[in-house]
Amino acid sequence: MSFTYLKGKAGMSDETPRVHPVDEVLPLPRLALYGFQHVLAFYAGAVIVPILVASAIGLSPEQLVYLINADLFTCGIASIIQALGFWKIGVRLPIVQGVTFTAVAPMIAIGQGAENGTAALLAIYGGVITAGVVTFLAAPFLGRLVRFFPPVVTGTVLTVMGLMLLPNAITDAAGGAAAKTVTKDFGSWKHLMYAGGTLLFILVLYRLRRPFLSSVAILLGLVGGTAVSFALGDTSFDQVGRSDWLGITTPFHYGMPTFQIGAIIAMCLVMMVTVVETVGDAKATGEIVGKEVTDDDIARALRADGVSTFLGGTLNAFPYTCFAQNVGLVRLTGVRSRFVVVAAGVIMMVLGLFPKAAAYVAAIPPDVLGGAAVAMFGMVAVVGIQTLSKADLRDERNALIVGVSVGIAFLPATVPAFGENMPRDVAAILNSGILLGSLTAIVLNLVFNVLTRRPPEGEQDIPATEPATPVER
Repeated sequence: MSFTYLKGKAGMSDETPRVHPVDEVLPLPRLALYGFQHVLAFYAGAVIVPILVASAIGLSPEQLVYLINADLFTCGIASIIQALGFWKIGVRLPIVQGVTFTAVAPMIAIGQGAENGTAALLAIYGGVITAGVVTFLAAPFLGRLVRFFPPVVTGTVLTVMGLMLLPNAITDAAGGAAAKTVTKDFGSWKHLMYAGGTLLFILVLYRLRRPFLSSVAILLGLVGGTAVSFALGDTSFDQVGRSDWLGITTPFHYGMPTFQIGAIIAMCLVMMVTVVETVGDAKATGEIVGKEVTDDDIARALRADGVSTFLGGTLNAFPYTCFAQNVGLVRLTGVRSRFVVVAAGVIMMVLGLFPKAAAYVAAIPPDVLGGAAVAMFGMVAVVGIQTLSKADLRDERNALIVGVSVGIAFLPATVPAFGENMPRDVAAILNSGILLGSLTAIVLNLVFNVLTRRPPEGEQDIPATEPATPVER
């Protein structure tokens, strides 16, 4: 804590603590303005997850509207918990919490193995609740487990997730499930034009290299594509008229969750990946705002992740973690007050109370969504490849971890009947390429890099034609 010395009226020097910018409570108009800015940066990433999941597991428009409202409402609560904090929960930094994109593919895999959309949600929520409890209880120790998730593991997991998600994006781009069964125009020029036009618009926005436009390019692409589709008579907003003005998210809206071993393992793996994200985002935010982030702070941040994820499963939402794009916003704006994020959380909760607003989002046609999803899912794979670049892939052990994990991840996708003669819980694991690939990467890293005595950096055999520079594993 820094101090300033003020001279009193009687000529005496009084030592008065100066409030750190992180703990500064700004005037209400500025809190509202800066908070709304955080909501804008966060909004596209928040609503796209329920849209993608609903599209993949066949939820009705009414269910999608409810999911979006529940997600926004829970995001608000989660952000307040992380930024404001209470007891030993919350890092008390300007960090926005949002649904982790890492969970999209596992949730889709869980849902596609269920009987119907509602059963899929209940299985997902059982895994989310369990993962939240595990994360909360293990928070003091999870920071130490980050070493078991080096770049060769996290990079492989992210690459596999991106690759496994792309088929869903392409299916939507071709018209989605309804185009296969109802309109019978799957893969028609009309759908491909909408998808291609949306993707092209997003690429143009990124090409302009304007930071704000880049941060909302996906959102603008979805809005623009939907507007064109509506103008040409291919999109309807009838659901908006049927939706209520006000709606309250209630716990276990779809019934009591079901707890399936495959779903639980998948969600716990997701939370282990988000641990790496949370640690990185918390430390990065600490550096930006000029406040040291200790091991206790990391534990508080992870407890907040656990509580928020538990609430997500209870309130019909998803797993939550720090939103990296909002960390970048803190750096761009220089606004360091954590109470700005508290204000953003309140705004999110209010937005989550209006089903009509969510109904507009739910009206986005599958082909427009597919065009945007190609960019998003492709970028997930690219982030994974970027992470893998930090690992020494010249070492055959690391190369094997990546190669074998990616190969095994493709088994369920290339052989749909893979694991069908196994017990249900085992089949749930074997039918998820993401889960198989992630588990393989973790186990092989333990075998090759953790349990095996590795030679010190610099003493490994490196070809003479290549520079022997240290590379992070």
